[in-house]
Amino acid sequence: MDFQHRPGGKTGSGGVASSSESNRDRRERLRQLALETIDINKDPYFMKNHLGSYECKLCLTLHNNEGSYLAHTQGKKHQTNLARRAAKEAKEAPQQPAPEKVKVEVKKFVKIGRPGYKVTKQRDPETGQQSLLFQIDYPEISESIAPRHRFMSAYEQRIEPPDRRWQYLLLAAEPYETIAFKVPSREIDKGESRFWTHWNRETKQFFLQFHFKMEKAMQPPSGPMPPMGMKRPPPLMGSLTPRPPPIDSMPPPPPGGMPLPPLPPVIPAPPQMPPQMPPQMPPQMPPQMPPQMPPQMPPQMPPQMPPQMPPGPGVPPPAPLPPLMRPPLPSEGPGGMPPPPPNN
Repeated sequence: MDFQHRPGGKTGSGGVASSSESNRDRRERLRQLALETIDINKDPYFMKNHLGSYECKLCLTLHNNEGSYLAHTQGKKHQTNLARRAAKEAKEAPQQPAPEKVKVEVKKFVKIGRPGYKVTKQRDPETGQQSLLFQIDYPEISESIAPRHRFMSAYEQRIEPPDRRWQYLLLAAEPYETIAFKVPSREIDKGESRFWTHWNRETKQFFLQFHFKMEKAMQPPSGPMPPMGMKRPPPLMGSLTPRPPPIDSMPPPPPGGMPLPPLPPVIPAPPQMPPQMPPQMPPQMPPQMPPQMPPQMPPQMPPQMPPQMPPGPGVPPPAPLPPLMRPPLPSEGPGGMPPPPPNN
């Protein structure tokens, strides 16, 4: 077949395919696709006659090979006949009763209010686990009904804004209203002796206790335990070196530009008694002189020194004053000082 001299074709190329060739290529692609996805032996409408050709019992068409039949099954005629056959079979099929659903009787109770309750916080002295004990009173609970409980996440309820730090413990018993307790959102220890419930039918009381799991293991305190009612003293800071005395506690420099005495080494000194001040002497009256002599001036008393506070711990005592600046001792008395010269 000449592919080079077709209308619209170029020399050296295949040219433009006709409509019949395009349809043949399309049917071949559909046949290859159908062979990969459809098992022809399971088709109820596929039949091979005595002449070696293939028939479609639904559409009553003849096909020379399997590819032609598979291309026919993907066509519009075969798909329309399939939809008509399915609608006819659904219409003629007898209606079967639907299976009965299991009916659950809804118990209807008139709510009579909230029950009384008591909550006790506890701590295990051995393990240090925190626990909560709930005691709920149901004096008018219905017969053959036991209280129920469950834990609810903060994201299940619609009363408060959800908070991941809290969870809720729900307790229900008809005809009382369901009550909920807001507890910390911590892992519950559901061990044999850490989580238990008890319903006392005689007293109509429901008990529930649970423990929280320990987040961090408690370390036992080192050393002997102090007696009850006595606090443990703070640890001594013996490893720290003593701080130098502050600048304000240094003794003042002596007047007159005298050199400063050498400072003693910084050693914590024992507490010293405050220096005793000399007793104040009463003022003496001037001696009576003859009338021809002018009166003498009374001797001048030393100025009273202000009382000095005892030095603090770690502060060196003040340096002794020079001999010329110290006040007279009590043993010397006022007579040890020479009287002033008379005024002429």
